[in-house]
Amino acid sequence: MKKLNWLDKSIAAVSPRWAYKRLAWRNGMGVFDAGNRGRLNQGWNPSSAPNEQRKQAERTLIRARAQDLEHNSDIAAGILQAFDRNVAGTGIMLQAKISHDTPGNQAGEMNQRIETLWKEYCKAENIDITTTQSLEEITEMIIRRYIVDGGILIVKVYVPNSEFPFKLQVRSVDELNTLVQPGEGTRIVEGVELDEYNRPVAYHFKKTTDGYLLNPAETVRIPAKDVIYLFKKTSPQQVREVSQLVTALPRIKDANQFIEAVSIKERVLACMAVFIKKDTPQGGVGRGVRGGGENTQIDYSGVSLAPGMIGELNPGDEVQTVIPAGQASNTKEFITTLVRMIAAGLGLSYEAVSRDLSQVNYSSARQGLIEDRKLYKKLQKMIIERVLRPVYLEFLESMYLKGKLELPGYSQDRSSYTAHVWVPPGSTWIDPKKEADANKTALDSNQDTLARICAERGEDWRDVVVQRAAEINLINELIGERSEKEEQPNEKESPDDEEESSDDAA
Repeated sequence: MKKLNWLDKSIAAVSPRWAYKRLAWRNGMGVFDAGNRGRLNQGWNPSSAPNEQRKQAERTLIRARAQDLEHNSDIAAGILQAFDRNVAGTGIMLQAKISHDTPGNQAGEMNQRIETLWKEYCKAENIDITTTQSLEEITEMIIRRYIVDGGILIVKVYVPNSEFPFKLQVRSVDELNTLVQPGEGTRIVEGVELDEYNRPVAYHFKKTTDGYLLNPAETVRIPAKDVIYLFKKTSPQQVREVSQLVTALPRIKDANQFIEAVSIKERVLACMAVFIKKDTPQGGVGRGVRGGGENTQIDYSGVSLAPGMIGELNPGDEVQTVIPAGQASNTKEFITTLVRMIAAGLGLSYEAVSRDLSQVNYSSARQGLIEDRKLYKKLQKMIIERVLRPVYLEFLESMYLKGKLELPGYSQDRSSYTAHVWVPPGSTWIDPKKEADANKTALDSNQDTLARICAERGEDWRDVVVQRAAEINLINELIGERSEKEEQPNEKESPDDEEESSDDAA
C-alpha cells in the first residue's frame, strides 16, 4: 500500500472518495510485488552498486564470523564433516591412461611407473613445501577452507636439489594484501591484479615476518600462472571469494544462542534454594539472648544443603524452600527447523548435517542421499579440474625434465602421455540387495553401463573386469584340479586284495 503524498492529502481533505479512487489506481499500476515500495517493503532497500563493490565491504567480516562458528559450533562442524567424508573421503585416486600403442608402454608398464611415482610424490615430504601434509590431507584442507573461507590459493613452487623439485604451498585468502596500491597502468582489486579483460595477472600477498606475522606494508607479487585460486564465481564481475556459509551463518548463530538460553533455563529449573525466615532478631538483648547471658544463636551464613543432613534451627525460625517454577522447553522442533533451513541453503539434506535418521525410511533416505551425492560429485569435479589436474600435469612435466620418466616424443605429442582419469572415493549402498538387483536389471535392459555403476563405487570397470576374470579362471582351475584327483584310480591293489576281490566276485 502506497503512502498518501501531499497532493493526495489535499485531495482527501476536499473529496475523500476522489482521493480513495486515486490511491487505488496508483496501487494497481505496479507490475511486481517485489518492486512495491509500500509499508510492507519499507525496510527492504538494498544497494544497487556493483556486486563486487558491495561484497568488498563485508567479505572479511563474513569470513571471520564463519571461522568463529567453525571453531565453536556443533552444527558448523557437522556441515564440514559431511563434506569431508563424502567429497575427500579416502582420497581421489589417479589412473594413468596412456595408450598401449604409445612407444615404451608395452603391457601398460609406463602407466604403472607413472602411478607408482605419483603415489610416492603424494607423500607429505615430497609434495608439501612444509613437509607436513600429504595430498589427501591437503585436499581435505582445501575443501574445508573452500566452505568456510570461500576460497583457497595453491602456489606452485620449485626447489633445487630435490628428488621431487615441484612442490605445493597452500596459502589462505587472509594472506592476500588488500591494502596494496596499484601502479601506473595496473588495476588491483582486493589484492588481485587484473588486466583489461578482468583476468588475473598476479596475486599480491602480505610479506611474512618472523615466520608468522603478516605485514601488509610489504607485498610479495606472484604471477597468476604460478597460482591456483579455487573459489566459486557467481557473477561476471566477481574477483574474490565469499564464504559458502554466508546464508547459513545467521541460522547457525540463532541455534547456538537458543541452545545456550535453554541450557541456562534448565539449570535454573534444576536448582532449589532455602531461605530462613527468622522470628527472633539476631544479636542484642532480649529475645535473642538465652539464659545465663550466653548468646547461643545459630549463624546460617555459609550453610548449604547436603544429602541426609540433620540441622537445628534457632527458636522461632522457619525454613522456606524456593523451587523455580516453569516447564522444560521442547527445543526439538525449533532446532530441527533451523537445521533443515541451514542444510537446504547449502544444498544438503537434514540427515546429512544432523546425522539424525530417526524419521526416514528406505525410499526417503535413498532420495536424500542421491541429491546429496549430486552436490558432492560437483565439488569433486571442481577439485579435479581446478586443482588435481593442473598439479598432475605439472608433476609429469617436472618428472620428465628431471629424467625420472622416459617419455619418447613427449615434447612433440604431450596429449598422448597426459591421458588420465581420476577415481573419486566410492559410496556405500543403503540396502545392498535392492541396489544389486536394480543394477542387474538396469544392465540386462541396457539402461545402465558397468562403467557408470563402478564409477559410483569409486572403481574402474576395467580393473573390475580383469580382477573378476582372474578370479573365475582361478576358481575353474582349482575345480579342474580337484576333479582330476577324484577321477584318478587308486594305488595298485595288493595280491591279497585281488584274491578277496575275486572271492567276492565268485
